[in-house]
Amino acid sequence: MLNALWTPTTLGGMSLSHRLVMAPMTRDRSTPEGVPTELNAEYYAQRASHALVITEGTQPSADGQGYLLTPGIHNDDQIAGWRKVTDAVHAADGRIVIQLMHTGRIAHPDNTPHGRPPVAPSAIRPAGVMFTASGPQEMPTPRALSTQEIAATVDDFRRAAAAAVAAGADGVEIHGANGYLLHQFLSDNTNQRTDGYGGSIEGRIRFAVEVAAAVADEIGAARTGIRISPGNPYNDITESDTAELYPALLDALRPLELAYLHVIHVGDEELLATLRTLWPTTLILNRGGTDLPARAKDIDHGTADLVSVGTLALANPDLVERLRAGAPLNTPDPATFYGGGAAGYTDYPTHTV
Repeated sequence: MLNALWTPTTLGGMSLSHRLVMAPMTRDRSTPEGVPTELNAEYYAQRASHALVITEGTQPSADGQGYLLTPGIHNDDQIAGWRKVTDAVHAADGRIVIQLMHTGRIAHPDNTPHGRPPVAPSAIRPAGVMFTASGPQEMPTPRALSTQEIAATVDDFRRAAAAAVAAGADGVEIHGANGYLLHQFLSDNTNQRTDGYGGSIEGRIRFAVEVAAAVADEIGAARTGIRISPGNPYNDITESDTAELYPALLDALRPLELAYLHVIHVGDEELLATLRTLWPTTLILNRGGTDLPARAKDIDHGTADLVSVGTLALANPDLVERLRAGAPLNTPDPATFYGGGAAGYTDYPTHTV
């Protein structure tokens, strides 16, 4: 049933021995300064047998941080910390890309190094609370970015991509999903701008396209991927025009010849089929909540070139080996998903024959 997972393929300039990818997952275990540690290196190296490891969301700037203890990739200490991670993964014969995540309005000043208000396309407060060192707090109304600040944010992504490669990463994934900054520009409930970055679909996709173009120009399209989640309501997103917006986004991205598109699928099969038709290079599909045989069928049917898994990879550092052997899988422990130390992070057992 899983045979399709074990066929080799290529991704950008990388040769991959199979098609099972580790999805990005926030784990909140970096230092307060956003520096990855030896523990982080151990965690990722344990999972290096995945065809590709996509890291947790990593802020490209101080303004990009939303959560406590998430890593950054915008200063020398952070680059050095990530070098420990990439060296460990490569020593285990793995491939790793760093996901660049600017959380935009999904943030709280208490969680950032400078204590400034969050930024967003428009000054619209998100529903919900943010966990901070002093407990859960309502997220404040963000400050709308000026056009000059948008250009500076594009440059932040460019510099972060260069820093990721300097840290030894095989590439980067731009996070355009799950209600964070790029998704906030795409969605009409969070982007109510009246300038060239809002209003029409062409205006709302502009920022995402500019970020992708800047990153691809800096490190090469073969090292650049982008993640989207059409119709995903996470983080107070309400999209009214996914059937028109996402094909337009892919039309604008296609000339860049990015290495891959990573799609979080939330149920619109017709739109997924359209995106597959429109995308010229590798498509990674994250069909959360479905079993692995169903995901393997997506490869058999040509719907996806690779599939990504989250909590399965979190709880099973040797997931690839377990699946090949038909061995039972560990059960994820949600109580240890976020924050803490080795427990629920690097201490999940491996399968013994």
